[in-house]
Amino acid sequence: MNSTGSAPGRRAGFIGLGLMGAPMAANLAAGGWDVTGWNRSEGAFDAVPAIKRAASVGDLRDEPVIVFMLPDLPFIEDAATGLLSAWRAVPPAAGTAVVIMSSVSPIEVRRFGDTVAEASAGKAVVVDAPVSGGTVGAQQGTLAIMVGASEADFERLHPLFSTMGSTVRRMGGLGSGSLAKACNQLIVGSTTAALAEAAELAEHSGMDVEALFDVLSGGLAGSRVLEVIGPRLAAKDYHPTGPAKFMHKDLGFVLDSARAAGTAVPIATAATELYAELKRQGLGDQDLAVVRQTVANLGAIPAWSPPAGSPAAGSPANS
Repeated sequence: MNSTGSAPGRRAGFIGLGLMGAPMAANLAAGGWDVTGWNRSEGAFDAVPAIKRAASVGDLRDEPVIVFMLPDLPFIEDAATGLLSAWRAVPPAAGTAVVIMSSVSPIEVRRFGDTVAEASAGKAVVVDAPVSGGTVGAQQGTLAIMVGASEADFERLHPLFSTMGSTVRRMGGLGSGSLAKACNQLIVGSTTAALAEAAELAEHSGMDVEALFDVLSGGLAGSRVLEVIGPRLAAKDYHPTGPAKFMHKDLGFVLDSARAAGTAVPIATAATELYAELKRQGLGDQDLAVVRQTVANLGAIPAWSPPAGSPAAGSPANS
């Protein structure tokens, strides 16, 4: 865990105490922050005894910083209904920050920023600050945090972020943090899928997958994804460190952002369909590594035959 400096009031509300949120909130409390939390299931507080309980999200209306760590923006908007109603009745203090640390749409989070500004009479600002590093990074306080905020808001909130992450970067204005996370997920999701395909190919060809990944790690194919997810892929360990279904959601944000920017994302497009298939196979609540099982299940289907004359079919280009 990292040390913190001064912060606005050193008080924060924290909404969403799941696999990622609970250790993140615990690190805030351990870093000297006075944290009041809310979670739909009260049992989540058993893992974070240092955090006070709020009866409702609306009861956090006077906190200078309110962090959301829920699965997606619609969940956040639903949870924030009472909070925004309270602010419409009596606006919060100027400079109140709503910090979205979930993976959400870069486009929709800007719209949510407008909603919060309207509800708070311009007193509250939305900052998007999604994270990467998984449950281990959340527990150890070593997350990478990608922030979309003004320079002033970023500097003001940096002490909060530094209790939860070791790499904290401002990527631009609101929405930029979520776009950076979408790019992160494009790389993680597609790399994990490629490793899953390599594992299946190797195993069905009589090769030891662990040995393959070991030698790959020493060459250009080595990566943090291989280091962290590779052992789970090799062992077929799909115990969830985070539900695989969220990768499909995040890759959808990549496609939406690419359409808005006018760029091509063929790898993301293919990966999105693969993770859609993962969900169709009923594997979405297992670990991301379960994409290997998705590939294995596809392998049990009669092989697709490429069009005659294509390189994959053994055209002269391959001879």
